[in-house]
Amino acid sequence: MPRNKEIKKVLVIGSGPIVIGQAAEFDYAGTQACRSLKEEGLEVVLLNSNPATIMTDKDIADRVYIEPLTVEVVEQLILKERPDSVLPTLGGQAALNLAMELDERGFLKENHVRLIGTTSETIKKAEDRLEFKKTMEKIGEPCAASLVVENVEDGITFAESIGYPVVLRPAYTLGGSGGGIAHNRGQLMEILENGLRLSRVGQVLVERCIAGWKEIEYEVMRDSNGNCITVCNMENIDPVGVHTGDSIVVAPSQTLGDKEYQMLRTSALNIISELNITGGCNVQYALHPETFEYCVIEVNPRVSRSSALASKATGYPIAKVAAKIALGYTLDEIKNAVTQKTYASFEPMLDYCVVKIPRLPFDKFISAKRTLTTQMKATGEVMSICDNFEGALMKAIRSLEQHVDSLMSYDFSDLSEEELLEKLEIVDDRRIWMIAEAIRKGISYEKIHDITKIDLWFIDKIAILVEMEQKLQNTPLSEELLKEAKRMEFPDHVIAKLTGNSERQIHDMRHAYGITASYKMVDTCAAEFAAATPYYYSVFGSENEAEENHDKKKVLVLGSGPIRIGQGIEFDFCSVHCTWTFAKEGYETIIVNNNPETVSTDFDIADKLYFEPLTPEDVESIVDLEKPDGAVVQFGGQTAIKLTEALMKMGVPILGTSAENVDAAEDRELFDEILEKCGIPRPTGGTVFTAEEAKEVANRLGYPVLVRPSYVLGGQGMQIAINDHDIDEFIGIINRIAQDHPILVDKYLQGKEIEVDAVCDGEDILIPGIMEHIERAGIHSGDSISVYPAQSISEKTKRTIEDYTKKLARSLHVIGLINIQFIVCGEEVYVIEVNPRSSRTVPYISKVTGIPIVPLATKVIIGHKIKELGYTPGLQKEADYFAIKMPVFSFEKIRGADISLGPEMKSTGECLGIARTFDEALYKAFLGAGIQLPKHKNMIMTVRDEDKPEAVEIGRRFTQIGYRIFATRGTAEALKEGGVKAIAVNKIEQESPNLMDLILGHKIDLVIDTPPQGADRSRDGFVIRRNAIETGVNVLTAIDTAKALITSLENTDIKKLTLIDIATI
Repeated sequence: MPRNKEIKKVLVIGSGPIVIGQAAEFDYAGTQACRSLKEEGLEVVLLNSNPATIMTDKDIADRVYIEPLTVEVVEQLILKERPDSVLPTLGGQAALNLAMELDERGFLKENHVRLIGTTSETIKKAEDRLEFKKTMEKIGEPCAASLVVENVEDGITFAESIGYPVVLRPAYTLGGSGGGIAHNRGQLMEILENGLRLSRVGQVLVERCIAGWKEIEYEVMRDSNGNCITVCNMENIDPVGVHTGDSIVVAPSQTLGDKEYQMLRTSALNIISELNITGGCNVQYALHPETFEYCVIEVNPRVSRSSALASKATGYPIAKVAAKIALGYTLDEIKNAVTQKTYASFEPMLDYCVVKIPRLPFDKFISAKRTLTTQMKATGEVMSICDNFEGALMKAIRSLEQHVDSLMSYDFSDLSEEELLEKLEIVDDRRIWMIAEAIRKGISYEKIHDITKIDLWFIDKIAILVEMEQKLQNTPLSEELLKEAKRMEFPDHVIAKLTGNSERQIHDMRHAYGITASYKMVDTCAAEFAAATPYYYSVFGSENEAEENHDKKKVLVLGSGPIRIGQGIEFDFCSVHCTWTFAKEGYETIIVNNNPETVSTDFDIADKLYFEPLTPEDVESIVDLEKPDGAVVQFGGQTAIKLTEALMKMGVPILGTSAENVDAAEDRELFDEILEKCGIPRPTGGTVFTAEEAKEVANRLGYPVLVRPSYVLGGQGMQIAINDHDIDEFIGIINRIAQDHPILVDKYLQGKEIEVDAVCDGEDILIPGIMEHIERAGIHSGDSISVYPAQSISEKTKRTIEDYTKKLARSLHVIGLINIQFIVCGEEVYVIEVNPRSSRTVPYISKVTGIPIVPLATKVIIGHKIKELGYTPGLQKEADYFAIKMPVFSFEKIRGADISLGPEMKSTGECLGIARTFDEALYKAFLGAGIQLPKHKNMIMTVRDEDKPEAVEIGRRFTQIGYRIFATRGTAEALKEGGVKAIAVNKIEQESPNLMDLILGHKIDLVIDTPPQGADRSRDGFVIRRNAIETGVNVLTAIDTAKALITSLENTDIKKLTLIDIATI
């Protein structure tokens, strides 16, 4: 069937801000789909509230709306743009839920809009737990014994009839939100209450627990004619019981026999046909490890996290094909874009092994529980490809950038055998290192398997790696041994450590023996057909398939690795734009990256893609082969910056700002000299290496002081200290992460924080706009609400900021991007931080000002000047609307993490509110972040002494819109003195009724809790904030955020939002 000609204008709904459980994989799918629709000549309207992604860029769709993802907004947008179709299957759970609500309301029918990609009946059959069960029973597919409950009592009755443990899954949620495994009545009640609250329809499925079975996934495609193919099947190393997003996943499956593989494949194709799915779909199975018994865990009738992995693992562009199927094409009409010879109906075959490891945020949340369950916790993931499983695992481990490079990275050698066996029971992110230690201690494979339920095949593979460590340590290094160690992807420095040589000696020995990396191509068809897209992975001991060509100038663009808190999708936005601009200027582009969820690792972004770890050795192998004319490091966040020195040693010129100037901005003494030369003030401070030196500096400056390591991103390890005891504690934490760099101690100033991104060509600068943070200095810029254009600073201050930016950019000889953070106290402007690279705010500021900063910076790096590119240097004219960037957090996903905001970044994503007035923009930003108030009109306030005067004013405004305020004694007294009604409540450690009872009673909208500074912040506040988050209450920990929220609530009527198309800016 050729394309449906009635479809001319499509509304694509994106997935909104990045949260744990719904990350960049949907932006990657959505971007690919929008490009696929545009090549068919359709008009594409995009709605997505996330400003950080390339998906909301005007190059991707014809009309771009960065607006909150709510039913009201979608309805208004449909009335304004009048699309004939809506495509909701590429925006994760957020988009599916919106489409379902519009369909149920009859709004789509009234306005003659169709859902394409999948029907609402299909979504119901797959998502509604009861419908799904019925459908499975109809075609004889087994499911675990289960019941859908709508209250806690029914849940208890059913659980006790089938016996604990039971698994709980709320309907219509994502990333296992609100789900979990309950082993007794207490746990059941706790998880159920939370799950019923989180579910869109108030339903939770209670089912027999099949933890310990193998978890297998199939990624399948089907078209409207009923043609089906499996794209890829995947196996989780962890058995059922760990969310697939937190598991180590292998593709293709390694431990299934042909009979099991075919049995599940047949089942998957039956299910997708019965559900009448068109497009991509993901089926998850539990398979009994000994018998052929299996059951269907769930079906996602949309592009999912696994689709991104399957796409990158096979080279089959699932989202692109799904978008074409939505238009009415069939699989045998769509060409495979990778081979350009075969069609999309051709099942991919893999002649290599792919391993995905999740990137978990426990380095940011030191107090959090590390255990992994059915509730997802990972912020991102890495993937690696090799021709053997051991090699793929070793490559993936070193791609994580978590100071791990082999199975010896965590040292558990001091544990006794008994302690080890106990520890193996715990499922956490360090489990494979535990297994390696158990093997070193001689514990039998069977015993390890009995405890962990991990297949013996994987345990044996870990053992092979352990044996190789022992061989390297105990026998002389021969050519054969070195060859074998490199085949398993042991890095040179690990071999060096084990054999007592230097890394360079191993490197030279390798080259003398001719043991070098060669590159294989991902071609979707096990080399049966030649592939047209160069997408490579490295192996040792094979012939090279990467073609060398030297007719164009070559540039190496280093990506930013896995998504983590502090370094997100923004840097991928920058890498992609930079690559496109180099290509337009006639360069051959090469991307190196290892993140399967992002657009930069899509098969058609660069001329060549190397899917490799971002370590000096891995990059050097690529450089030896490709011999690039230069490398760009300023767009890949800290990951790329860290490779600068290594690249220079390899003789690769760094394009843009030179390495010594990047160092000058990081090195305290050099930077102070530059500031003095320019006559720019900064908070006073000093550089120290020990706690003793730090205390001396702190006492000289006077507390409070800011303590932080140099050379980090996302404010990692940064803290505010108010006394000597704090300094001892913080420096202990910082030194846990190996420190080769000094620690900085600064006077802590409270003022307005202002941020600027600028492009500099060596002479002139261009500043698209000045951003102001709503929260006062001391909260990380990634976690503050940011406003453009800056509201409360004078014209004179703006000129000062422009002048300082120009002086700094010139004296640091910046070529390309620079990001500067200032503190403004009155009319005084201080510089707190300068980063001569792209920053987290670049996508946001370039979209709201309409100035393409990254392409400009790239052209400047190539050698153009700002003036010849058609821009007037200096600060650009302010826009006539307001744009507000709001951080989005994922705290409810990480049990035990402290959520109070400070100088270390904790948000996972961001959304944008854009409107003609400040109040409406602010309201939209809160709406986009999911804060929909008022509900019960009850709130709790407990604030530190210095915030009390402002708290009174905020309290007064909340009571005016009808709120009842509960407050702890001190705060209540302050409110009453100011003439605001407040009900005093006991603190947690006092008798009931206390704060805890209120929070757990589910009748509170909002908690405003501003904790005191310092290391010994009250545990009391921590418990309040944690419990409020876990019961779904909004918690604000900064008084300025509270002020912004009340301003937004006072002024808005949802029905009258103005929608702004940023493609016209």
